[in-house]
Amino acid sequence: MTPANRRSADASVIAAIHHPLRRRLIDLLGVDGPATASRLAEATGELVGNVSHHLKVLAAAGVIEEAPELAKNRRERWWRAAKASYSWSIADAEGDPAGELVAATAEEANLAHHEAKVRQWFDRRREYGEPWLRAAFSTESWVTLTPERLEELGTRMGELIQEYVDNPSDGDDARTVFVFAHAVPARP
Repeated sequence: MTPANRRSADASVIAAIHHPLRRRLIDLLGVDGPATASRLAEATGELVGNVSHHLKVLAAAGVIEEAPELAKNRRERWWRAAKASYSWSIADAEGDPAGELVAATAEEANLAHHEAKVRQWFDRRREYGEPWLRAAFSTESWVTLTPERLEELGTRMGELIQEYVDNPSDGDDARTVFVFAHAVPARP
């Protein structure tokens, strides 16, 4: 029961996504919308040529796509995030040492990315005011599940989050919110 916009990622897509600058470019295009390499270079502090290279890698992996309708002339290239999220499991690469390494490295990079966003919130939360301080949350639970029920939980959570992605809030007080969850077998 995988959502329609979710693609299974192979090692090349995983490697493309989990380069730090490429991850940031994906986030910028996803949050701020289409942009040129020049605009993305300005936003990241990187050189235009470097950003352009990484955009081509992401495009080759199908993670982003050109938005030619936004170009004012034939030289200008606009890029947008492809409407897909990606999933993978280290089990998909079982028996392929290189694929397993890519998947494991990507899992570590993903966790570091998630942690960095929470730490960013901790560092900057006073800039948001009391309503945001009260609304932000963290939750955890110990649940006893089979692998099938854990997969069902992940699918249902993904579908719920996707509802909010598809129907963003309007208004002056609307802000971009980073939402993530991990559900893994563990022991106290």
